[in-house]
Amino acid sequence: MDWSAIALSLRLAAIVSAVLLVVGLPIAYWLAFSPWRWKFLVESIVALPLVLPPTVLGFYVLLAIGARSPLGRAWTAWTGHGLAFTFEALVLASLLYSLPFMVQPIAASFAAVDRSLLEASAILGAGRLRTFLRIVLPLSIEGILAGVVLTFAHTLGEFGVVLMVGGNLPGVTRTVSIAIYDEMQSFDLAAAHQTALVLLAFSLAALSAVYALMRKPWAVAPLS
Repeated sequence: MDWSAIALSLRLAAIVSAVLLVVGLPIAYWLAFSPWRWKFLVESIVALPLVLPPTVLGFYVLLAIGARSPLGRAWTAWTGHGLAFTFEALVLASLLYSLPFMVQPIAASFAAVDRSLLEASAILGAGRLRTFLRIVLPLSIEGILAGVVLTFAHTLGEFGVVLMVGGNLPGVTRTVSIAIYDEMQSFDLAAAHQTALVLLAFSLAALSAVYALMRKPWAVAPLS
């Protein structure tokens, strides 16, 4: 089993989940409460990675960070090396690819908050930030946790996008999904089975946690 690939994937998933939590909260809030009639266009852009083939997204990310692109040139001038086929490129691509897995559960939780509570908070003189911190955020904690778990699990198992923008550099861009592919290519079925079993177990645990949060098993059952 390639433990370095597993460690790199865990690091990637943790960074992407943390960044998307910060970025996803305001996006989800805007999607849940904005009255803009063309809001569906932004919703479509956020959800696009769900239906877009990973190779297509990876291709355009690779063009955007290539040596001839403005971003690629700026990165090279700043760091002295290119952005493509680096760990930072994996982070950038994963942020785009996992965005809907963070935003959609949170936006759904925000939208489910009783509007009368928000109106009461406004009548009592609370600003939007205070209302968000004291009402919206606590009532949406299950959706936020679900978004974090789904984002982490999805990033951990990415293959097409990370392969396109990061290649297969051991210790740098070789994630656990690429390690499984390499083990299969070399007919090391035992190693591939072990690594795949780890991912399978983690994915099942992550989904079980999400569904448990949605069911709220700790809530008190209503009296008959």
